[in-house]
Amino acid sequence: MTDSPFIDLQSTHNPHRWYLPVEERLCVGPPGKKFLFGGVGLATAVTALERTTERPCIWATSQYLSFANPGHVVDVDVRAPVVGKNITQARVLAHVGEREIFTANAAVGARDSDQSHQWLTMPDVPAPDDCPPMPRFDETSEDLHTFLDMRVGQGRYARGRDVKGGRSEDGRVVLWGRAKTGHPIDSVMLAVLADFVPSGTSHALGLPAGANSLDNTIRIRRIVETEWVCCDIQIEGVHNGFVHGRIAMFADDGTLMATGSQSGIIRVFDPEAFKARFKKEG
Repeated sequence: MTDSPFIDLQSTHNPHRWYLPVEERLCVGPPGKKFLFGGVGLATAVTALERTTERPCIWATSQYLSFANPGHVVDVDVRAPVVGKNITQARVLAHVGEREIFTANAAVGARDSDQSHQWLTMPDVPAPDDCPPMPRFDETSEDLHTFLDMRVGQGRYARGRDVKGGRSEDGRVVLWGRAKTGHPIDSVMLAVLADFVPSGTSHALGLPAGANSLDNTIRIRRIVETEWVCCDIQIEGVHNGFVHGRIAMFADDGTLMATGSQSGIIRVFDPEAFKARFKKEG
């Protein structure tokens, strides 16, 4: 396990302003057109909020407005208009120069309570070591996917499933995820993994497809020590070129750590290139 942060957010002389150098390891996309992963944007907002307020994230929602590319520097401004005894209501504005990249609204804080329950249960899927890796479509770059270990527990690319498939009956896909770098599972890593909801688009439609995020919301219940996160993704519906879905994230002992939801712009990829990549992955 490493002590270095997954999101290397830098401080300034202003305790409410931070900045993030955009490295390729934080990006996704085709070669030569990499952009900051939406989940990294949300994770950056969570990091800035927690460091500024010194309170843990309760919930955060981001809206993606533009793209940041490798080599850019994203300035991250935190505003906390309401600071209560236990809870701070805050917002974040991230921009490159005058161009807004994403905004986030959030609440951070904690309250003493003896009530702790969960009603959602972790899906019954094979263990990570028994699941195939999630296919990658750019093996030439050391982008974000190089540093994440994602396995398919249920869905179109699970072991034994035909890649040709067909439209899903339930729109559900289950992924296992962790950082290959040994970074712990915390609010930052959960925010990154929550942005894998669009990956369920391909499974749900039975097509080589994905989505560009319009927004991303995460709600933290309880974070516990775990090696893997079980990501139970439910695509709820598609219409007018958009996809809507939600996610529940469990520790490997079944503890519900967080939930999330997301909307995205559907992108359908070249079928032959998609099938060739899947065949290569096995």
